[in-house]
Amino acid sequence: MTTLTARTLSQLLGDWRALESGSAYAGLADRIRLLVLDGRIPLGTRLPAERELAGMLALSRTTVTAAYALLRDAGFLVSTQGSGSVARLPHLAPRAPEEDRPDVLDLSKATLPAYPGVAAAATRAAAELPAYLGNSGFDTVGLGVLREAIADRYRRRGLPTEADEILVTIGAQHAIALVSRVLLSRGDNVLVESPSYPHAIEALRDAGGRLRQVSVSTEAGWDESGLEQVLRRSSPTLGYLMPDFHNPTGQTMPDELRDKLVEIANSIGTVLVADETMGELAIDGPTHTLPFAAHGASGNRPILIGSVGKSLWGGLRIGWIRAERPIIQRLARARMSGDLGTPLLEQLIVADLLGDYDRILEDRRHQLRIGRDHLLAALADRIPEWDVPVPDGGLTCWVNLGAPVSSQLTLAARNEGLLLGAGPRFGTDGAFERFLRIPFSNPIADLDRAVDALARAWQTVGRFAVADQNDLGALV
Repeated sequence: MTTLTARTLSQLLGDWRALESGSAYAGLADRIRLLVLDGRIPLGTRLPAERELAGMLALSRTTVTAAYALLRDAGFLVSTQGSGSVARLPHLAPRAPEEDRPDVLDLSKATLPAYPGVAAAATRAAAELPAYLGNSGFDTVGLGVLREAIADRYRRRGLPTEADEILVTIGAQHAIALVSRVLLSRGDNVLVESPSYPHAIEALRDAGGRLRQVSVSTEAGWDESGLEQVLRRSSPTLGYLMPDFHNPTGQTMPDELRDKLVEIANSIGTVLVADETMGELAIDGPTHTLPFAAHGASGNRPILIGSVGKSLWGGLRIGWIRAERPIIQRLARARMSGDLGTPLLEQLIVADLLGDYDRILEDRRHQLRIGRDHLLAALADRIPEWDVPVPDGGLTCWVNLGAPVSSQLTLAARNEGLLLGAGPRFGTDGAFERFLRIPFSNPIADLDRAVDALARAWQTVGRFAVADQNDLGALV
């Protein structure tokens, strides 16, 4: 069982007293409950002893005891004599899935609705399926027709690629986890951006990686000197980057910095992994940027991770890894301990749609442009005090709230029927409380409903009662 030290919990709590408007013990309980709901205190973690936490926070032990009692009464803590207090979630009755609950709008997932042509492509793919039914169906590298279609896409974007340099996966997250598991050993240093994609961070940590963070901001992009320092001083085994329409800031890395990073990484033996799941979702900028691996020399290029989850539909669960042949072979061998391949019908659907991918992307860019402009106008009208950047690609805005209240705001928004990912979900140790990720990829009616809910929630921050919410789910 993991034990949370008083010092670590104090760091996670942040400046909780500045947000507390009632009694200290209730404010402390609400903040700890928030950390459990947000996944920053994993379930089953033992919290520090009351006396230890009281000393660290400069509170009376009575205050901490009362806070723990509130958490136990609400079902967020279970205490056993001699074993301490352990984080848990309330045992609530089963709840309907979000898509079946019209009272809840889920914007924690930055995705587009399915492309309208998916159903027709599925019909065509089903007609192709009989040709593959004589095989075992356990496909650990990917169908040749899909691998060739993906390779051809890279070639047309300026990166020479052959089909045997592609491994088809069950989405981008599967690809990230597989690369992490194969290339990392416990204790290896890993370069990551801050903020970054939460589930990628989890995969890197699960593989034993020690995170070395470098800042990315909406104002300045990547901290170039910080990147160079982390690379040269810690010699990370792996570097996980999102150079195109970075999630969540929306930034795109300049070509000069890409060249520099690849050169430094190659000189010290760091393998760079570029997550390009949103790489072709430009809204205002160039639509034909070179893939990140094109900045490396043949035989020593960075690894690329791609997916159609953001462009076609997340329900297809098709992603891929583009890497040098020896790495692809290692990944394919290691994969069999975790899964035995990617479903064939979904591969055939994606192979069909990649044949018309340029037109599909243009339709998607138009859809995102309308959504982005509408969201920006609505936020400027309803909550003008927020600092809302104008991303030129991707699916989200990384909004500066002007105060460290992101987690409080997302809990208040839950009471208004809106689910969002709080800023700290994209950082570590409670960072980014001033920021909130808001997708603009949903239909206009949903965006209007979301802004209305946010405007109401914004008025209640610090004064709302936390509802019984434990349906966090995935954040994509």
